[in-house]
Amino acid sequence: MTEKKKFIRDSVYGDISLNKFEERIMDMPQFQRLRRIKQLGLISLIYPGATHTRFEHSVGTMNLGSKLSMELGLSDDDVELIRASALLHDIGHGPFSHVSEGVLSVPHEELTKYVVTKTSMRDLLEEKFDVNEIVDIVNGKGYLGPIVSGELDVDRMDYLLRDSHNTGVAYGIIDYERIISNLKLEDGLILDIKGVQAAEGALVSRYFMYPSVYQHHTTRIVNSMFRRALKKVIDEDIINENDIYKYDDAEIIGVFRHCEDGFVNDMMERLDNRRIMKRVKTIRLDNFKYPEKMYKIKQEELRKAEEEIAEDYDIDKDYVFINIAEYPRFDEMKTQVNVDEKLYPLTEISNIIGALSKARFNIPDISVYVDESEKTKFTKFKLENYLDLPEIDREKFHGIHYDQIKLF
Repeated sequence: MTEKKKFIRDSVYGDISLNKFEERIMDMPQFQRLRRIKQLGLISLIYPGATHTRFEHSVGTMNLGSKLSMELGLSDDDVELIRASALLHDIGHGPFSHVSEGVLSVPHEELTKYVVTKTSMRDLLEEKFDVNEIVDIVNGKGYLGPIVSGELDVDRMDYLLRDSHNTGVAYGIIDYERIISNLKLEDGLILDIKGVQAAEGALVSRYFMYPSVYQHHTTRIVNSMFRRALKKVIDEDIINENDIYKYDDAEIIGVFRHCEDGFVNDMMERLDNRRIMKRVKTIRLDNFKYPEKMYKIKQEELRKAEEEIAEDYDIDKDYVFINIAEYPRFDEMKTQVNVDEKLYPLTEISNIIGALSKARFNIPDISVYVDESEKTKFTKFKLENYLDLPEIDREKFHGIHYDQIKLF
């Protein structure tokens, strides 16, 4: 009698099939914890539908990893290895995903390695796989690594589709089937010229998802509030950061709510009731001649500036936040494209991608946030009095204006 297949009904792809061994991986407590880790952390405070989890994303990444592996003509054993690696690629994420990672001294990939090689998950995986091969793939190493963690990988494809679907922000809709059908695996993933348009769409989608979702100004301050509270409970030895992979969202919320530190309690109460710090100053990085210089400012310098602002404006130093949006990397721009058996970077093949590369600093900014009750104090506030900011580009407006004249 043929064994009945098991399926998971996914909100993005429909039915995703599982083999018996994958079922066993998913039934492990380390994997079930991902049901209780929100994929987008605290973004449901901005987009109420963004309550999807790392569990869903991991299953979706496995599905795309499987499709790409079969398209590449990999062996059955390699397809199963890719499926398992994709399923496990985020298993080390802490509570609220990347939000907690911003405080930790090790990235989630290192914690994933620990879960895969040092917990009971290893005992199960070793029945079928070499755990070190899984770790390498999760970290983008070796021949198969770029499929799960590379420049145009299945991890990115799934989160763009899934985050767009759940937030209701339409920018993340990408033609993943077209991309997958035009990839070859050589020294990394190589995109055929026929897939360039779909890759352009994916990069444009990601470009717009950053200011709309991932680096939305409210996203950044709720993340900053949570991280400051988490740093305090780690510094006060209330939790050990090395054990963060054991916690889920609800457990960390419980720690915050019952913490004896008044600041931690207050941050949690504010997040619970959406009483969020407000912006009093914003400078877009494209105002500077050399915006990259902003990313050379160290955390200690930002903290010192926060303390000086707090002192000058008679505010508790823990209630002043200076935040610089994440560096807009867009690694997919480095993807190699096959044109008549010669390889070229995507930025050289596509004018759109070349323009995005130049426009990437149109998105990020540096912002100062304080409690809403303190906003009136900051009507004449100048951030340059507290931080050594790069030189302002006085000619930029005239250049933009000239380009607009040429357009019309």
